[in-house]
Amino acid sequence: MSAPAPRPPELPSLPATFRPTLTRVVLLTVGAAMFVVITVVALTLENLGAGERTSFVFVALLFLGVLALLSRPRITADETGITVVNITRTRRLAWEEILHVNLRSGDPWVFLDLSDGTSMPALGIQPGMARARAIRDARTLRALAEFHGSGVKDATENS
Repeated sequence: MSAPAPRPPELPSLPATFRPTLTRVVLLTVGAAMFVVITVVALTLENLGAGERTSFVFVALLFLGVLALLSRPRITADETGITVVNITRTRRLAWEEILHVNLRSGDPWVFLDLSDGTSMPALGIQPGMARARAIRDARTLRALAEFHGSGVKDATENS
């Protein structure tokens, strides 16, 4: 049996996680601030009854929950594949299932072309607030997919 293929130097060590950190920080900060402000308003308004105060706090929790869901997306890559966590769904993909990683100009996030003929959004890489980082992360994920899934590793082993 031959030795495993050498890992290209531009690939990160695995497991690696890609997420829109700045977007996440902004969403969670705004959510926490909104919760505090709405709760303080509910507690300081004198004409509100207990039920109304409770409904204010409930709505504040709802806002915080929605913003926390929006901050959830990430992509975690390991030796066997990736886990794509979008807003409400999580999907595990083997490297062989990923044919191509796309981030075209104007795309709101990365799209994965899959071996079953479908395309899947991966919201863990978003160019919104940090375009240069998103492009770098998309290129890294593409290189990982090509190295692990397209036979580059196997072709080197058979040589």
